[in-house]
Amino acid sequence: MLETTIAEIGPPDPVAMTAARDLQARLTKPAGSLGALEELSVRLAGLAGVCPPPLPDPAAVAIFAGDHGVHAQRVTPWPQEVTAQMIGNFLAGGAVVNAFARQAGASVTVVDVGVAAPLPFPPTDAPSAEVLSGDDLSTDAPSAAVLSGDAVPAPAGTSPAPPRLLDANVRRGTRDMTVTAALTRDEARAAVETGIRVAGELIDAGAGVLLTGDMGIANTTPAAALVAAFTGVTAEAATGRGTGVDDGTYRHKVDVVRTALDRHRPDPADPLGVLAAVGGLEHAALAGLILGAAARRVPVLLDGVTAVSAALAAAALAPDAVGAMVAGHRSAEPGATVALRHLGLDPLVDLGLRLGEGTGALLALPVVVGAVRVLHEVATFDAAGVSEK
Repeated sequence: MLETTIAEIGPPDPVAMTAARDLQARLTKPAGSLGALEELSVRLAGLAGVCPPPLPDPAAVAIFAGDHGVHAQRVTPWPQEVTAQMIGNFLAGGAVVNAFARQAGASVTVVDVGVAAPLPFPPTDAPSAEVLSGDDLSTDAPSAAVLSGDAVPAPAGTSPAPPRLLDANVRRGTRDMTVTAALTRDEARAAVETGIRVAGELIDAGAGVLLTGDMGIANTTPAAALVAAFTGVTAEAATGRGTGVDDGTYRHKVDVVRTALDRHRPDPADPLGVLAAVGGLEHAALAGLILGAAARRVPVLLDGVTAVSAALAAAALAPDAVGAMVAGHRSAEPGATVALRHLGLDPLVDLGLRLGEGTGALLALPVVVGAVRVLHEVATFDAAGVSEK
């Protein structure tokens, strides 16, 4: 599946991009007056291969959840149990991502790809949530097996369906990357292919844009290791304070990232090997989600440092996948800025966020929709009878 998906990812369509630039120049506004939105609309036309591109609607947030063996190194004061507890909160609709998703009319799908604690099925605090087994994510499973009618992303102006949970657990958390590889290559591949499947099912159900979400206590530590491995920066440059650790814990966290990198010497030319050595199951699955969307020429709105570290892996596997990526925001985590610079992506908003979950991507969603809507709805000078300069 991975190789087939990569083979389907192609470069942007230059004809559609030229048409989008020409259309922008004829709209009733001064040339360049919409700033970054104009180039974003051109990029999305190139991705879709048509001008104007389809409206990025409805939106679907995929939150991949996993735990990390490196948690044992005390890189965060938060207990690992919070990962599973927050999944319950997502399903009950009580997290920040839920509030933002309701505002945006986006569906929320939570995917257990590597949570350490077994999750209750059905969740007792979310009786309306649909719970699906990992077996439903097999390659030959029909779309309806994974996304029933209630789970289809909602069209603009309607209320999204209740959050859902997919059980696609590859293993109960990663191993401690300072001691051994976090994952085997087969486990890393399985997580990537889970993300590809989820992307395909969401798109088949009608999603016009995918948004990355993540949940995993300690996941900014492997994110920093991935950023350093793929970009070549130091552990210090890639590592941030995550949930807001104190100075001593931050220095220790940098040492942990450096130790893992020194132990494994991950080779960026072997992206699957990098994910296996120092990545998390949610990072690998997010890379798969990006690849799956790129293969279908559907945009992916990236969230914070976990998402952009996964995007580095996706880009290493398939460089043309960058054409499907839109940087939602600039995370306060320094590794996110390093990763975005490496990918050549400019974030749409910069609000000092560092929550994850998909929150920054959701806040940026109206900007993306607006960029495309301009090409659909704004009159040209000729059509409006407006004189040009």
